[in-house]
Formats: sequence, C-alpha cells, structure tokens
Amino acid sequence: MELKLRGEYITLGQLLKAENLVEDGAEAKAVIQRGDVSVNGETDTRRGRKLHEGDKVLFRGSEIVVVR
Repeated sequence: MELKLRGEYITLGQLLKAENLVEDGAEAKAVIQRGDVSVNGETDTRRGRKLHEGDKVLFRGSEIVVVR
C-alpha cells in the first residue's frame, strides 16, 4: 500500500488511522506503545513519529510506503 502525503509529513498515529488499520487514536496509541509497529525495519513506540517520503511502516502484515 502507499500513502500519499498532503503536507511535509504525517505522524505514525495519523497514518494508522488514515489507512483504517486502527479505529481511533486510542487504539493507535496502544498498538504503537505495545511495539506492534515498525518503521523502516525498526520498532518505534512514538505515536508522534514524523514520517516522510520513502518511510516504510509495517503493521499486522500490512506494509505502507509514504510517497509524495
């Protein structure tokens, strides 16, 4: 999957919600803090992590690539 940026970046929590991988911000926070999400091959527990063009997010078997 690809997520097209509208601005300069999107946060990790916003990406999960935008791709309908979680129901709301509370669920996004929980799965991120639990370590269920990786960014560019490394677990990231920061909901506010800024994602830029080229970043790859892996969550529950889905890979999302951030594109311009």
